[in-house]
Amino acid sequence: MTKVILEQAVPAEWVDQVFEKHRQRQYPRELLFSTIVELMSLVSLGLRPSLHAAARQMEDLPVSLAALYDKVSRTEPALLRALVTGSAERLAPTIKELGHSAILPGWQLRVVDGNHLPSSEKRLGALRRERGAARPGFSVVVYDPDLDQVVDLQPCEDAYASERVSVLPLLEKASAGQLWMADRLYCTLPVMGACEDTGASFIIREQSKHPRLLKEGDWQEPIAVAAGSVREQIIEVKGGCQWRRVELKLQKPTESGDTTLLFWSNLPDSISAEQIADLYRRRWSIEGMFQRLEAVLDSEIETLGNPKAALLGFASAVLAYNVLAVLKRSVEQAHRQ
Repeated sequence: MTKVILEQAVPAEWVDQVFEKHRQRQYPRELLFSTIVELMSLVSLGLRPSLHAAARQMEDLPVSLAALYDKVSRTEPALLRALVTGSAERLAPTIKELGHSAILPGWQLRVVDGNHLPSSEKRLGALRRERGAARPGFSVVVYDPDLDQVVDLQPCEDAYASERVSVLPLLEKASAGQLWMADRLYCTLPVMGACEDTGASFIIREQSKHPRLLKEGDWQEPIAVAAGSVREQIIEVKGGCQWRRVELKLQKPTESGDTTLLFWSNLPDSISAEQIADLYRRRWSIEGMFQRLEAVLDSEIETLGNPKAALLGFASAVLAYNVLAVLKRSVEQAHRQ
């Protein structure tokens, strides 16, 4: 069953087609991109301790180890995004056939968050005189909690670049009928405006330095919910956009000590304030996905210090996670009781 799903998700021929379509400066010679993905997947799955070990145990590797590392260190981020999105699209019909429940019927949920790779002791030449280990990069990930799939990925080689800027290319693919949810880091006018422009809806937690409000409507009467009480008001921001602002007062404070949570949303009135507050809790599902990536798969390969190589390692773990999620769903459907 695993072999069948792998052949559907990342067949070698398709991987090489993706490489040909999205490559910019790279070119294939003796070493195919599908071979690189295969080797890196062995490391992400924990079947090999390192890329070096995976290459040494591969009988028909057509190039030297130096040529392999050179190829890996030149992997372009656009290739990784195309690989993840394309693989998720290839698995979608299988998941549809297996069946899945919708958290919010009639809507596609998209949970966004950044995943920063840890500092690596594998130093690049330019950093060998520095005392602190450098981070090799990060990725902004789009997760579908209904499908339990990573459906999009924006890799970034600069670990200290802005996540708020890096998420914008992902929002270009947003569409009507989608609900994007994100933490307060993304509570900016460009992010929320990008959702508005594409017709997508959003729920984003308010941060202390949120965009300036031009108008604030009256608060509605609070409604009791299981976690505390909820109320909402209408707000207006620069550009004339009028959105909903939902306040959730908690009976018990969060781990960080917060007793009041505020959310901004442009969802229609048919979705109540109580639903908005409850839906935001689903944002934590991406945290659980990241934890499974680290616990079950080797998504953070410390021996890879080059940003392009480290991001390739993370992307290969994401591909493996999506395959694992389909396997899990298949077993659940067959043995539901």
